[in-house]
Amino acid sequence: MFTLLLVAMFALHVPLLRLPYFWDEAGYYVPAARDLLLTGSFIPHSTPSNAHPPLVMAYLALCWKLLGYAPVVTRTAMVVVAAFSLLGVFQLARRVSNLEVALASTISTALYPIFFAQSSLAQVDLAAAGLTFWALHSYVDGKRIRCALWFSLAVLAKETALLAPLALFAWEVLGPVLKIKVAPARSWRSLWLLLPCIPLGLWYAYHFAKTGFVFGNPEFFRYNVQGTLEPLRIVLAFFLRLWQTFGYLNLSMLTIATLLAMWRAPIRDAGGERPRIALPEQFAFYFVIAAYVVAMAMIGGAVLARYMLPAVPLVIIVAVSTLRRRLRFWKAVVAIVVAGFVVGLFVNPPYGFTLEDNLAYRDYIVLHQHAEDFLEARFPVSRVLTAWPASDELTRPYLGYVTRPMRVFRIEDFTVEQVMSAADARSNFDVALVFSTKYEPVHPMLERWYTWQRWKAKYFGYHRDVPAEAAAQILGGQLVYSESRQGQWVGVIEMQQEYDARVKPMDPPGKPQRLKP
Repeated sequence: MFTLLLVAMFALHVPLLRLPYFWDEAGYYVPAARDLLLTGSFIPHSTPSNAHPPLVMAYLALCWKLLGYAPVVTRTAMVVVAAFSLLGVFQLARRVSNLEVALASTISTALYPIFFAQSSLAQVDLAAAGLTFWALHSYVDGKRIRCALWFSLAVLAKETALLAPLALFAWEVLGPVLKIKVAPARSWRSLWLLLPCIPLGLWYAYHFAKTGFVFGNPEFFRYNVQGTLEPLRIVLAFFLRLWQTFGYLNLSMLTIATLLAMWRAPIRDAGGERPRIALPEQFAFYFVIAAYVVAMAMIGGAVLARYMLPAVPLVIIVAVSTLRRRLRFWKAVVAIVVAGFVVGLFVNPPYGFTLEDNLAYRDYIVLHQHAEDFLEARFPVSRVLTAWPASDELTRPYLGYVTRPMRVFRIEDFTVEQVMSAADARSNFDVALVFSTKYEPVHPMLERWYTWQRWKAKYFGYHRDVPAEAAAQILGGQLVYSESRQGQWVGVIEMQQEYDARVKPMDPPGKPQRLKP
């Protein structure tokens, strides 16, 4: 089964395997893994440490050590992780239900847009989710030591994986209170579920000894924890997390079909009524799902859907089992849902979403490849005004966009305020690379609800990018290159000033400089 899953996932991702690195890959995970490869240090030095446990970065560094450093090696390594994670989904679904539900759940998970998009990206969420599925499989099998080992590996992939064993511990404590039999039988020995706290605690102790910070650099901690604990933001984020768990990117099709199926009586076959997932196992799933929804509403500066990857496949397994139990044509319903997932991969939804949640991330990469090829060919020694992550793409050739570092002056984003502040310092740059930092639908939902727009700006960092033509006017330059793809765009603006590339010395490459308003 693993071989079949690996071959299928590799074949589906072949067009994506040579793409340069994208967004958080370029900003943290690849530099951190590269630092580990070059220096042997688990604490990155070319980027501020976020205190993420090092398992995935160590895995990538090992793959590069054995096979060479290249995006195709990185992405193939992550496809292997995705196949292993899908095998965990298959084994878990087969254990709690049957082979038919396992196959349907695995196919649905593999083609769910977020899982598919994350399957070749060098990030930690999918690996943590996959290890969590294997831990849950051992949990329902009653294999405590194996379960604790899987959970320990999961928390070393990402710290938030600790939510799953904590949720199971809460379930075992509260199950008897709710008068629901916990199966297999447990007692005070449920404390073994807290064992994954030990390796995570050791990692944080090591990180503190090396950096003086426990939970990453102060800016990271402020953005992801201190700045997220306002009551209204928690409520808003809670509903967004519910949406990401049950409705996001056509997942609503499966949720609605399941709710409608609940009105029908269970089907009786020759062997009797079709079985459901045992209630104790269902409640274990529900506690894990609830833990992620609640916790991820309180922490995490960006409300990214990939943070819910450990929960969504559990929803899929329960939903598919319910459909099989109550509908004779359940296979057709699942096929329609899977078709909806495939559409969601290629067709952007009528609401704002993160580019990494479907194949929109490929459009972003291609746009930046073309624009930065143009920049490097026409303005090889120019000073470039841009924002992150293009600032990293231009200064770090190992990310796959340029062949040598370019000099960069960085602004925060392309809002009117930031572009106008850059215009006041136009003597410090010769060319500007502007681009869309998020997807904006043509007619976004809730566009006219001013209060929601204000909440998004205040609590979730929402802003509107100045179009390339308007940015050129504000900066006093000429738009010499532009390209767009499915709602995303990029442009290169040449400043109107005297510039002789033959005599202009090039500053030594280094960290991009930031312009202050």
